[in-house]
Amino acid sequence: MSLVIKIRGIIRDFPLGQEVVKVLKGIDLDIERGEYVALMGPSGSGKSTLMNLLGCLDTPTGGTYELNGVDVSSMTDDELAEIRNKEIGFVFQTFNLLPRTTALDNVALPMVYAGASKSERNQRASQVLTDVGLADRMDHKPNQLSGGQRQRVAVGRALVNKPSIILADEPTGNLDSKTSLEIMQLFDDIHKAGNTVIIVTHEEEIAEHAHRIIRLRDGIVESDIKTK
Repeated sequence: MSLVIKIRGIIRDFPLGQEVVKVLKGIDLDIERGEYVALMGPSGSGKSTLMNLLGCLDTPTGGTYELNGVDVSSMTDDELAEIRNKEIGFVFQTFNLLPRTTALDNVALPMVYAGASKSERNQRASQVLTDVGLADRMDHKPNQLSGGQRQRVAVGRALVNKPSIILADEPTGNLDSKTSLEIMQLFDDIHKAGNTVIIVTHEEEIAEHAHRIIRLRDGIVESDIKTK
């Protein structure tokens, strides 16, 4: 298997007044293409900071991060934005959809930044919405959709550019237990289709869907266990 993520000695410090808070304290991590990983840890463990680094939303204080063989750890903001658009599909707890925009246009948005033509965008976004079970909701705006449907739109948006990794931050945090199960089934299907999926969660039953669970504590990897 080829590595999609290779992290060596990642450190992330944050200045706080006269102090420096050491959040990540030298993390090594390999994730292979096609893996299904849950990232867990208590509040203050560093999991959100690590997720921001994995998602190229932040850069480390020290160490290296290679995404698809490219060192992204010292890239500029503009370079990181391009990498995010091409390589990473985000799914957030709060959906982060544009409220006055249809499901179709919300899903197509990353393709706008990628420079795709309108016909290409609409065709791909329609296909993805069909894949996530929303073929009959393409013209609906977020306030016309249930929470589960909104998260499906968000998942579709994450998939539309065929990214290297799907990165989901507490994707069921705002959903009831029945809808959470449906969304996790969708992630299971996305993984079976060959995608690399990383889910950040504090819920054990959500993490159990993954095939590997990485637990952080106090800025280091406490355990890294393959479960399936």
